[in-house]
Amino acid sequence: MRILIVEDDPLMQLGLEQALSEYPDFEIIGQADDGYVGVQKALDLQPDLVVMDIGLPRLDGIAATKQIKEKSPQIHVVILTSHTLQTEVIAALSSGADAYCIKGASLERLLAAIEAAKDGATYLDPQIARLVLNNLKTPAPELNQNIALLSERELEVLKLIVEGKSNNEIAEDLYLSANTIKTHVRGIMNKLAVDDRVQAAVVALRSGLV
Repeated sequence: MRILIVEDDPLMQLGLEQALSEYPDFEIIGQADDGYVGVQKALDLQPDLVVMDIGLPRLDGIAATKQIKEKSPQIHVVILTSHTLQTEVIAALSSGADAYCIKGASLERLLAAIEAAKDGATYLDPQIARLVLNNLKTPAPELNQNIALLSERELEVLKLIVEGKSNNEIAEDLYLSANTIKTHVRGIMNKLAVDDRVQAAVVALRSGLV
């Protein structure tokens, strides 16, 4: 996996590069210390995945993620930040980010986020998941109406998507085939009128489903 690191703290940038370089499956192909350069490098280098901070000079990480996803949607983006405001979490996921991790958490969580993004799953740091769930107390009526269209099995699958599980992991949990899970995921996205799993997870969180 070819990885681009977008981080304005030199020590954090170096630490990430050294930590991830320990894994033979990862290749660090570049770094950027502001959002604007991060977007340009992502579009020029076409990495498999970008590790993105939010508090960046010139262009913040949420706006940078949106620009990258609009032009190269196949590039996965893992947000790694100290920002924990609910509005920033929702904005980051809505911008197309595949995962949201908190700085200072264990390296294992970052690796889990990268693995989930690679597999097309949504990953929320457990601390963030609790924060979002605790603060989203008033679901929007239209979201509830869309959620009501889902079957019991689709609701089970959606809850596991929010937990950051891949299709294969969901298949194992529910004792179903991976192809069956893919069918359920497509059905969920169609009924919720969203384009990807991340947006489906955001709808689930905002609706109060989980």
